[in-house]
Amino acid sequence: MTMRYSIRTLVVTFLLASLTLMGQQQQPAARGGQAGGARGQGANGGRGATPPGITWPSPPLPAGPIILETGIQRNVKLFITKGLNQPFSMAFLPDGAILITERPGRLRIFRNGVLEPTPVAGVPEVRAQGLAGLMDVALHPRFADNKFVYLTYHKPPNGVITLARGRWDGHALVEVRDIFTAIATGNASRIAFGKDGMIHMSVGHGDNNPEQAQDPNTLNGKTLRLRDDGTIPPDNPFVGRAGYLPEIFTLGHRNPLGMALNPVTGDIWECEDGPNGGDECNVLQAGKNYGWPVVSYGRFYPGPRVTERPWQEGMEQPAVFWVPAIAISGITFYTGDKFPNWKNHAFVGGMRTGEVPRSGHLERIDFNDKWEELHREGMLRELQNRIRDVRQGPDGFLYLLTAENDGALIRMEPTTDPASVREFR
Repeated sequence: MTMRYSIRTLVVTFLLASLTLMGQQQQPAARGGQAGGARGQGANGGRGATPPGITWPSPPLPAGPIILETGIQRNVKLFITKGLNQPFSMAFLPDGAILITERPGRLRIFRNGVLEPTPVAGVPEVRAQGLAGLMDVALHPRFADNKFVYLTYHKPPNGVITLARGRWDGHALVEVRDIFTAIATGNASRIAFGKDGMIHMSVGHGDNNPEQAQDPNTLNGKTLRLRDDGTIPPDNPFVGRAGYLPEIFTLGHRNPLGMALNPVTGDIWECEDGPNGGDECNVLQAGKNYGWPVVSYGRFYPGPRVTERPWQEGMEQPAVFWVPAIAISGITFYTGDKFPNWKNHAFVGGMRTGEVPRSGHLERIDFNDKWEELHREGMLRELQNRIRDVRQGPDGFLYLLTAENDGALIRMEPTTDPASVREFR
């Protein structure tokens, strides 16, 4: 926003890079963790060492509101609600309240403009270690009738990715039970309902034994398609095929950290982290292979390319990809009327660009009528916070979660007020 602040940030980054070249001792850090971490790698992630001197926590957000400039929409106003710890996902209840998951294992509720201090009761015990914990939350498409709430989480003691379903009684989750268990992994899991009412669920993978993402007899590096009770639909692409697990919908993924229904086309879009480069957004199609680790635009953390072949017959190309990586996370498609210049644009969260700390931001992507990428815009870089999730609310505003120990819920609204000239510290 202010030119003075942007230049200072660049100068600091340059000085840190200079220290790196002078051979300062390296310090390892988990990419999806707190402070310098961002990438979403788990216990088996093969993350490599953080470049020296850049373990630098994100600055705390001010109380707000904050007014910032964007490109085609111009000024936006951000309303900040603090008091969250590593929030991961959110779901909007019909009464206007918001359910928010925190990775340490808590479900919080934001109601009438206030984050209630007491966590929601009924959440199953979670193995919150490293990047594991309580992950996604979603409401059943017929929530008004059945009150079903779905959670993905790492189940103790081994951290098995699990899909649970409970019923919302207005204050707590009741009748909670596990309806599907996948594999033990430290990586994330997202869920999204398709227009057919089926649940799409991601199971991440990392860099140890990456070939498992191509193995149709394991769930590593796959997206799954399930009925709303966790059973397997008979029309899944690999049902009845020898050597293939029937719950698999797509294969060849690394670490999916975002998943959303495109309400215009009816497709499920999935966003996944590459290593150092090669983040992707993919349009999921039944039975298709998305290439990891056979094809990729990324590099491993020490520098070598994942592969010299970014394309191969029989493997799908991403709709959008990033080099360097932005540590891509949540995704939503804007269809409301509050931001008319953003109609049918995609928004994705980024937690760190090119391994540089304090470079989290929100990205806007617009498309032509064939959903081919036209433009990208990076926003909210002034905040220097990592964006974990982004959703369109029922009110037509955008809502974001910051992936920080001092995490926040941000509501973004349009405004005609001038942008502030201020420091964000």
